[in-house]
Amino acid sequence: MKIDDTLRPAHLEASVRDVFEVAGTKLELIRSSWDPSQGTPVFTVEGKYTSRGWTEWTQGFLYGMALLHFDATGHRASLEFGRESTASGMAAHLTHTGVHDHGFNNVSTYGNLLRLMSEERLPPEPWESRFYSLALKVSGAVQAARWTALPDNLGYIYSFNGPHSLFIDTMRTLRVLGIGHNLGHVLMAEQDRRVSLLERLLRHCVTTARYNVFHGEGRDAYDVRGRVSHEAIFNTVDGSYRCPSSQQGYSAFSTWTRGLAWAICGFAEQLEYLSDLPGGEFEGLAVGGLTGKSSLVGMLQGVAEEVADYYIQSSPRDGIPYWDTGAPGMMHLKDYLDKPADPFNNFEPVDSSAAAIAAQGLIRLGRHLQSQGLAERGRKYQQAGLTVACSLFREPYLSTDPEHQGLILHSVYHRPNGWDHIPRGRKVPCGESSLWGDYHALELALLIQRLAQGSYFTFFNVRQQSQ
Repeated sequence: MKIDDTLRPAHLEASVRDVFEVAGTKLELIRSSWDPSQGTPVFTVEGKYTSRGWTEWTQGFLYGMALLHFDATGHRASLEFGRESTASGMAAHLTHTGVHDHGFNNVSTYGNLLRLMSEERLPPEPWESRFYSLALKVSGAVQAARWTALPDNLGYIYSFNGPHSLFIDTMRTLRVLGIGHNLGHVLMAEQDRRVSLLERLLRHCVTTARYNVFHGEGRDAYDVRGRVSHEAIFNTVDGSYRCPSSQQGYSAFSTWTRGLAWAICGFAEQLEYLSDLPGGEFEGLAVGGLTGKSSLVGMLQGVAEEVADYYIQSSPRDGIPYWDTGAPGMMHLKDYLDKPADPFNNFEPVDSSAAAIAAQGLIRLGRHLQSQGLAERGRKYQQAGLTVACSLFREPYLSTDPEHQGLILHSVYHRPNGWDHIPRGRKVPCGESSLWGDYHALELALLIQRLAQGSYFTFFNVRQQSQ
């Protein structure tokens, strides 16, 4: 991609306002037409949200979008929709033992509400604060209990495929463990054993970095620095690593770009979180041969830069990626890295949701590196994130059709399964939106708005109000 070094957050303020204005219209369209008995909105077909997927992993994104819209605009109707829907519709997600998605559903809802209270954007209500705090403690513990232990004090929160399966997606959902730890919670196990949520978070981070990210060290024949595999497979009898795999990408040895985006955003957020913790929190923790805050954070920082570099190197000029870097139709897109992505091509779809997720991670990584005195390196990633946002927040990606329920167009859900809508007269999916893409576009827009105003927000800026 071609990084625009001249962009500043203030330059995007008008675009951000447009995004939130359009988002308000889209939220109203969904609220006025969606039948909850049909499940959760997931992906649009001909401009209308439909329900399709393995789990209800997107419900929190709908209510979270409303909360982010309130955060940016002060629109009370959005707040009430998000708050009331969270209270009435999200409880089952707190104790859902079958998924790795707690950080998606519950941080987007309960987490955003507690953050708004902690930032004094909402009036102090101690019992309401305690309700959100308890919900997040429960969610973090339930998520941490979905655990496969590995040798060398490693381990991971396993995916809905089963105990053998580590998904890259979980790097972004991992933040619910960080919130639970910040709120003073632990997972209680057999014989009243207290299991640290922070330790499980760290073990998952290091395991993911070791096995889901390629480092260009010759582990596999197609080992390219910064590449990401969607899934890592383990033998659960002895804990040995078996192979990379992919559920939603083209292959285990190509890179599904939304998985790459989850890695960029997840590692960057965890760097912010872990760097903010006192060094004493890491005492006595030994994870994969790493001990102490500086060694653990330093390793994760290196991995975060690897995946960010690969995104920059493998994306078209405008920073909007195609859905998989090794998809077979890419050979027909001549010199595609030297021009903006083409969502209307005849060979392979782009994935705007990957761009929305990755852009936030790039900005956060850049800010982290600059805070560590690495100004030049940090500036590169921050400018890359702003460049992606500049492309995403305008046509042909920002949906201005008043009848289309999606906010960000040209998202892809599951290309191998053929779940994505292909419009009449087209050969590949295009023109549709996803709830995760729309939600993350609003998180990105809010981050840029805050930066332009001289402030910042993080997922872990939460605290429980006292009685």
